[in-house]
Parts: sequence; C-alpha cells; structure tokens
Amino acid sequence: MPAYSFLDVQATLVAVGGVINIGSGASVAEEGITIQRAGDKNTMLIAADGNGMHSLHADKSGQVTVRLIKGSPVNAKLMALYDAQSLSSALWGKNIITVSNSVVGDMHVASACAFKKCPDMNNKKDADIVEWIFDSIDINSILGTYN
Repeated sequence: MPAYSFLDVQATLVAVGGVINIGSGASVAEEGITIQRAGDKNTMLIAADGNGMHSLHADKSGQVTVRLIKGSPVNAKLMALYDAQSLSSALWGKNIITVSNSVVGDMHVASACAFKKCPDMNNKKDADIVEWIFDSIDINSILGTYN
C-alpha cells in the first residue's frame, strides 16, 4: 500500500538574492503548501442546434500558497525578500518555486513568480499561520505513481 509523508516534501524558492527552503524543515503549518491553477484549460461552446466545440487555452498560470507557523524563521527571510524585491520592477516576478516528493515522483515547478501581497498578520491568544501567496505565470507538474 502506498504511503505519503510531508517529511518527503522538498520545496524551495529560488530568487534574486538567495534560495529559501519552504518545505520540510521550514516549520510549514499543517495546512501545508497549495498549488492552484488560475484559469480553466478549456471553454466549451454549444451552438443553438446542439453542436459544439472546445477551445484549448494555453494558460498555465496559478498560485502557490505556502503556510508557515508564526514562529518559523523562514517568515523573516521571506519578508526581507519581499521588501527587497518591492523596491524595483527589475527584481519583481523572477522567483522560481519547486515542490517535489522524490519518494513518489511528484514535481511541481512554478516560474515567473511574484509575491501576491504582504501576508496578513494576526496576533491573538494562540499563534497563527502566515500565508505567503505567490502568483505564477507558468506552472508545470508531474505526478508520481505511489508504487
């Protein structure tokens, strides 16, 4: 029977100014890392007489959301990177995020990534998570077989 563990998930953000581990070992919250596509790959058009056609879209854009616990030291690294990249459009939108699980063969590469915004910060009774959202122009994925 196949098994999964977040301990096998490796994720990195490669940016002008450094490489940051955002996977296992970075104090990722239980909610983990989400890779979400922005647009549909298809539009279906149905004619008045019932005939139809499909339109294949070239869109491979989406978002990568990394959720870290409040006490993760990676938050400070990401905030410093956000602040530095915010200074100039020459530095903006050039990040590459990879998320992989070599045990099962999953691999996701998001390129031309930019910070969506500075994350919301909550200060309350219990520590919270910090969500870092990145817009990506191009996401390519391969799913493993879990053999």
